[in-house]
Amino acid sequence: MALTTLRRRISGGRTSSRTWSRKFADAFRGLARAVRTQSSFAVHILVAGAVVTGGAMFRVSAVEWCLLAFAIGLVLMAEIFNTAIESLARAPGSRRHPRFRDALDMASAAVLLAAITAATIGVIVFGPRIVMWMPR
Repeated sequence: MALTTLRRRISGGRTSSRTWSRKFADAFRGLARAVRTQSSFAVHILVAGAVVTGGAMFRVSAVEWCLLAFAIGLVLMAEIFNTAIESLARAPGSRRHPRFRDALDMASAAVLLAAITAATIGVIVFGPRIVMWMPR
């Protein structure tokens, strides 16, 4: 089912299209909700801040900044998708079905894989610099 059709059903059949400003407002509301309600999202934000600080301290190249930005975005996106699936699974009237557990586990696995990917990128970018920085 197309997302537009699903939105129409949820909104009671209204067919008016949302403006771009409304779409952005909804997206920022979702981001704010994730930040406010998910402790793991706050941890990811703190780690992202540390990565940005490390990038500035070590004066990483433009390509390395791109890799770090990709890694940060990947983890945050995975966490938001995980949060969205958790929210749907806990919606009022949702029966506890084994597939909910499967979906929640797979969403958590996506966050884990994103974090492993980000950590790998971090080791590749920061590892040599940290080794050179350490006293011998």
